[in-house]
Amino acid sequence: MTGLEAGLFGDRSRTALWVTESTSSVIQAASLVSKMPAVHKLLLEEALQDSPQTRSLLSVFEEDAGTLTDYTNQLLQSMQRVFGAQNEMALATEQLSKQLLEYEKQNFALGRGDEEVISTLQHFARTVEELNALHTDLASQIANRMVFPVVQFREKDLTEISTLKEIFGIATDEHEAAMVKYSRLPKKRENEKLKAEVVREVAFCRRKQHQASMQYYCALNALQYRKRVAMLEPLLGYTQAQINFFKKGMELVSKKMDSFLASVSSMTQSIQAQLDAEAESMRLSQRELLSVEDTVYMPDHDLVPINRTLIQKAGYLNIRNKTGLVTTAWDRLYFFTQGGNLMCQPRGAVAGGMVLDLDNSSVMAVECEDRRYCFQITSPTGKTSMILQAESKREYEEWICTINNISRQIYLTDNPEAVAIRLNQTAIQAVTPITSFEKRAEGSPNPDRAKPGGVAHSSVKKATTVPEPEDLIAPGTPIQFDIVLPASEFQDQNRAGGRRTNPFGETEEESSSGADDSLLQQVFAVRFLGSMAVRSGHTQEVIYEAMRQVLAARAIHNIFKTSESHLMVTSSCLRLIDPQTQVTKISFQLKDVTQFAAHQENSRLMGFVVEGRDWSEGAEEGQPSFSAYIFESNTEGEKICYTINLGKEITEAKKDPEALAQLMKSMPLTNDGKFLLLESETGEAANGGGQEDLESEA
Repeated sequence: MTGLEAGLFGDRSRTALWVTESTSSVIQAASLVSKMPAVHKLLLEEALQDSPQTRSLLSVFEEDAGTLTDYTNQLLQSMQRVFGAQNEMALATEQLSKQLLEYEKQNFALGRGDEEVISTLQHFARTVEELNALHTDLASQIANRMVFPVVQFREKDLTEISTLKEIFGIATDEHEAAMVKYSRLPKKRENEKLKAEVVREVAFCRRKQHQASMQYYCALNALQYRKRVAMLEPLLGYTQAQINFFKKGMELVSKKMDSFLASVSSMTQSIQAQLDAEAESMRLSQRELLSVEDTVYMPDHDLVPINRTLIQKAGYLNIRNKTGLVTTAWDRLYFFTQGGNLMCQPRGAVAGGMVLDLDNSSVMAVECEDRRYCFQITSPTGKTSMILQAESKREYEEWICTINNISRQIYLTDNPEAVAIRLNQTAIQAVTPITSFEKRAEGSPNPDRAKPGGVAHSSVKKATTVPEPEDLIAPGTPIQFDIVLPASEFQDQNRAGGRRTNPFGETEEESSSGADDSLLQQVFAVRFLGSMAVRSGHTQEVIYEAMRQVLAARAIHNIFKTSESHLMVTSSCLRLIDPQTQVTKISFQLKDVTQFAAHQENSRLMGFVVEGRDWSEGAEEGQPSFSAYIFESNTEGEKICYTINLGKEITEAKKDPEALAQLMKSMPLTNDGKFLLLESETGEAANGGGQEDLESEA
């Protein structure tokens, strides 16, 4: 016998014993009823005399009938409550059976693997439905065999007593009035007629009282027997109904439920064992998780090293939202990356929604409202941007690295983790102080790809496709963020085609090139962002890729300060001049500038590629090498590119005097014979010369 069987239906042996004992108790009660003594009676012979003794005894019977009426009403209420409870039990079991069948239709989100539970509940539903039939039958028997007899006794017998009492009272009053009238008859003979009428009236009222009293006495005498039957018969019917109910229930359990209850009991015990094991496991896990140091709960005390090769990231960030023209509000939301998209999921939301497409987007650290760990994500078109704030420095740097990795679309490669590690070597080596541009080619994993032959082969192979970042810039190429060249570097630059400058800003070929530079001299205020070796110098895509890598490296390593310089564009060279000392930091021959372009969205960014020579392999003429230089200007980068292009046209036109004359006629000239392009920024640059450390807005 399982615990569940005992809990649901009890011990069948004890139930059978209870039924047997109940039956024997009923038999004993019946034998007691048969031996009951005779009841008290009202003598009908004394009804006509209506003596005070008879009236006194009648009052006792009337008091007993009133008490019986009150008790019968209370008993009927209790029996009706039992019937109502049993009827509600029948309705409840019917509803329970239907509700058990509804479990299968609920479509629980975590309901996978509930097939065994569903089948068990369906079996229970059928059993409960059979029990419902038993409860319905029991309710019907209680109504017919217990409640109805009491109701009939109250409405028939007790109501009859009450009615006869009223009739007896009326007859008594009429008899008293007739007797009073009879007592007032006079002694004179002439009133014989009146006397006869009064006598007849007294006789009629006395007969009427006599009949009413006898009917009333008979009813009161019969009530003494009827009340005993009325009390015992409903309980006998109730007990028999319960016995029939338990008998049918025992048959149902013994025939159909033994094996089923055993299997359900074993299943519940197995589930309870699993629950106990899971509770113990969760308790141990909770103890282990709570045994950590307090630094785990501190937002900016991360002991885990920064992972810069992530291609997926999730966590809470603060996002800045505009609430008015000049007011903003910060909201803390849950962000995560999915493929190439940045997703956001507010609290309580079922799923997240896309916020921004990260492919080809840019990310950089920004200073915002005196808050720490802020960074900005900008879409490729520049029309959409958002400012986010991380909780700690590690989260801040990992988010920037992750978005930068996703923007390169490395998640689409076969091995995105390896590609992310290889590409992030650029940012890791960017903080290494390297001053020689020619030595960068040594860090290339495949130096042959930096040669013109390698680039030409790649361009032919991918003539109709967009070049990959690895085809433009070797992975792991270091980035130089400032130009600080020692004396040996000036010698290398001279061998690469540049011109050496002395501390006073004069060149060795001042006398020979002064006439050439007099045709074009334009100065632009710029800030040097970075430079790096590239594999090709004849496509604008290499400049765009260099811009992206330089800005990403600055954002990753929090390098925001830049020094302002003057970029002088002449018809023969490009010179980067220190605005304070007027010393030329670096100079390039215009003929060595192979490509130049401004950023497609951010017009203040521009860059150019310079061709040099690499003598590391011992060749007499050296192998061609290319370096990209990225600048941020105070004006549009297109103006600088236009000036460089004009300088190249002048250089080509110098070979043909007629072409040069035609070019000079087509362009406006200043009073001293120079080409007039736009307003000079020399004054503006001079005013800003004292600002050595500016923060780049790129």
